[in-house]
Amino acid sequence: MKEYSGIIFGLVLVGAVFGAAWYMGYVLRLSNYVQATREELKKCTWPTWEELKGSTILIMISIVLLGAFTTVVDMVVVAFVRLII
Repeated sequence: MKEYSGIIFGLVLVGAVFGAAWYMGYVLRLSNYVQATREELKKCTWPTWEELKGSTILIMISIVLLGAFTTVVDMVVVAFVRLII
């Protein structure tokens, strides 16, 4: 029985927290939030597979360009600092 006492204590604690949340109205508010979120997501227009692929490629190219720009600027700043020192 001692090996199960930690599990039982944990379950009782979770049950107490859930009961307190239910009593204070948090469970109902969470349920309303999830329901409203589902309704809003039904109104959304989702991209087609081709649009999704195009956007992904555009983002990948942007990341590469931003990385290259950051690298070049870092090299210039390092060279300038070495020149000063």
